[in-house]
Amino acid sequence: MSPSPTITIVQPNLDGSLPIPTPVAPHAAEAAAAQLQERAEALQEQMDGLQALLAKPLNEILEDREKALEAASAWDAFGAMWMLSQRAMRRVAMDLAAQQGVSEAEVVARAMQHANAVLNTEDETLGGTIAPAQLAHIARHRPYLRKQFRQG
Repeated sequence: MSPSPTITIVQPNLDGSLPIPTPVAPHAAEAAAAQLQERAEALQEQMDGLQALLAKPLNEILEDREKALEAASAWDAFGAMWMLSQRAMRRVAMDLAAQQGVSEAEVVARAMQHANAVLNTEDETLGGTIAPAQLAHIARHRPYLRKQFRQG
């Protein structure tokens, strides 16, 4: 794409000659061309990705979608199982605490201390109850978890 020509009206010099116009800075034109080239390449990559998707047979596209739905369903079931087990363990902790005369607030405070110890200490495993793979998983999500477990 070439830049559109512009018309410039100039005043003649005193001797009757016309001044030579100064050309547009080549750096600006080169930068614009480079930006356009980068944009064209990005669009081409995007188009290639869409073409690759569209080139797949419909049954493969639907199969990929079905796998994604199955994975999401499995994670949803796992989340429900985890939540149920956490609620049951909380109930056991509260019942045992009540038997010992420990308040719910104290149980929650202790839980928060344990959570923060894991989040802020490299080798804390809560007495070996957290496996190395679980610690690695926690480490990947540490910034998010620190926001959730901060005491305030």
